[in-house]
Amino acid sequence: MLTPLVPTALVVAAGGKIPGVEHAFQNGGWGMPLLAVLMITPPLVAIAVARARKRRGVDMYIRRIPGIDAIDEAIGRTVEMGRPIMFTFGLAGVGPLFFACLGVLTHVARRAARYGTRLFVPQRDVEVMAITQSAVRECYRGEGRLEAYHDEDIRYLSGEQFAFASGYMGLAHREKAAACFLFGSFAAESLILAEAGQQIGAIQVAGTTSNEQICFFITACDYTIIGEEVYAAGAYLSRDPVQRGSLRGQDIAKGVLLAVVIVGAVFASLSIADMTGDWIPYRTAWARWLLPPRQG
Repeated sequence: MLTPLVPTALVVAAGGKIPGVEHAFQNGGWGMPLLAVLMITPPLVAIAVARARKRRGVDMYIRRIPGIDAIDEAIGRTVEMGRPIMFTFGLAGVGPLFFACLGVLTHVARRAARYGTRLFVPQRDVEVMAITQSAVRECYRGEGRLEAYHDEDIRYLSGEQFAFASGYMGLAHREKAAACFLFGSFAAESLILAEAGQQIGAIQVAGTTSNEQICFFITACDYTIIGEEVYAAGAYLSRDPVQRGSLRGQDIAKGVLLAVVIVGAVFASLSIADMTGDWIPYRTAWARWLLPPRQG
């Protein structure tokens, strides 16, 4: 027999409890809700502060990571050689990672428009393609070089993983790109894309949060931006107050979480273990304060 779907509001009105929320507040505990507030508040406050500063013409400070210099160096090389730039998001769809990488692309697009260098951005996702075309077009318009923008330079190759990788390789070889930027999400095709740039002698800068693929980029690319540095690079280059504030606030929230872990480790180290060696849940007062154990 199928269980009828009951709206959450009706469950609460009838005296029921929401899964997860019930767990956080079990037995009258308020440590976990407090921790949640301490982790959610810093990003929200930092975003509000960043937006207020942006309205006054001041950007929230973010440390310049070394990968930014590598990006500018690669762009400069394309200008010297008179050859185009390649940029790919890999398998990334519309999401936080894509918008962080879009910040890097807009920086590259502005420089390409300013210096008269052609920019190719092959695509595998139609939604990403539409957003990318609009963003790059605005970059060219902002630099006063709208006539140099061509929709066909942001072309759809294939939705299939390896068909897209093959199309990327062919485009890179035909256009003889001088610089290749690989920012986004990647899987088994990562080394195929990076090898394409190596074969044509392009300088390559990669950035991804895909832990399994970082080793391939480190091996085949000239510089690799690792993990969450991708978000830092996107926020720094785009100067978007929401991205900058979110990045700053998340760092503060991580500090709060780290402090909780350290306090928990200290409490656990000072507690007296039982001689049997059996693990006893909620052994420390710190753990019991965060989430009181169920009775019975």
